[in-house]
Amino acid sequence: MRTAAERPGRASGPAASAREPAPGTGWVAVIGGVTLLWLLLTFAGLFARVPWARLGEVAVRPEFRDALVLSLQTCLATTAVVFAFGLPFALWMGQSARLAPLLRILVLLPMTLPPVVAGLALLATFGRRGLLGAPLSVLGVEIGFTTVAVVLAQVFVSLPYFVVAVEAAHRVMDPAPGRALGLLGASPSAVLRHATLPALGPAIVSGLSLAFARALGEFGATLTFAGSLQGTTRTMPLAIYLARESDPEISYALALALILTAVVAITTGHGLARLLARPRPAPFHGEMEGLVPRAEPVTVNLTVRRPERGVEADLSIPAGETVALIGPNG
Repeated sequence: MRTAAERPGRASGPAASAREPAPGTGWVAVIGGVTLLWLLLTFAGLFARVPWARLGEVAVRPEFRDALVLSLQTCLATTAVVFAFGLPFALWMGQSARLAPLLRILVLLPMTLPPVVAGLALLATFGRRGLLGAPLSVLGVEIGFTTVAVVLAQVFVSLPYFVVAVEAAHRVMDPAPGRALGLLGASPSAVLRHATLPALGPAIVSGLSLAFARALGEFGATLTFAGSLQGTTRTMPLAIYLARESDPEISYALALALILTAVVAITTGHGLARLLARPRPAPFHGEMEGLVPRAEPVTVNLTVRRPERGVEADLSIPAGETVALIGPNG
């Protein structure tokens, strides 16, 4: 009698268990299928209302074109800011064992706040009479109801998506390569460049794509803090909201454009993350120049005196040579 592992065409081990459902868990597939059906029906209902013959208006009418261009510009700026500030924050949070729980709660808070509350918080901080906005206003710097306000609102709500993705990957990352480089004499910055960041590459790309998509759909905080000025603060979500009041049919066309943009961003990020996650050849060959300081060869003079064992030796090993000592025990 052959076991399952011996039967032809059947895989065994962890790979097989990951692909084959465990006995008695058919309900998981049922509930998963219902959830998938719900998602598909929701999008199908939206697509059914799209006026396909009027899609060209989204690119032709100035107010819609301005909203799309502004959304892309602000989302790209937001993604750059999220990367510049979110990556060091995520690394610091991953290294701070004591502060990590508190920092995690703080960074998750914008994800749970109602968007209008996030807008009020930004207005109270950067508005004309805000905590930082008042001193800046005296200097002639106005942030509220400007394009900068749009970027700040998007950063506030999208930063957690990036930080959570990178910090989670950093928490489960194998520290062995970094420790090995450290033992070889690599500096902390070299360990970061050659071990930590390459290992976190997939999480960084995935987090950035999620942050971009979240910024693309930001509505409440933008409306509260930045307003809705065409060409300045009116992004695609705001244009969709206004179109729903004046021309409900065209609002579905705008929604389709927004969804397609988000799909492209997420798909691109997922593809790049998978590409970065592929096994790569070892990045170091030969002398590892530039990573570990090169030690200068030196001449070694060695004198050994062990009369009780009958050992007397005077050795002079020139720099760059290898010497082997072979005794009775090999």
